Amino acid sequence: MGKYLAVLGGLAAMLLGVILVAFVWWREFYELIFGCIPPLLFFGGLIALVAGISSIKDGARTKRLEAETGEKTEGMNKDAK
Repeated sequence: MGKYLAVLGGLAAMLLGVILVAFVWWREFYELIFGCIPPLLFFGGLIALVAGISSIKDGARTKRLEAETGEKTEGMNKDAK
């Protein structure tokens, strides 16, 4: 029975929240949402920038390691002949 009360209580809280936002605190809610957009864009861009730089560094490191591995393999093949 307690699970059903929790579900009903949750639904009632959601309904009350929607009613309060729609009819009482619409302006505050609107300002809050639009106030969150610039920081979200900034930090999303920052994360994308860091991920891009990291990807570029990893690609360069991979090329360098492949080149070193290729040189070592060629050197071993020449020694074996």
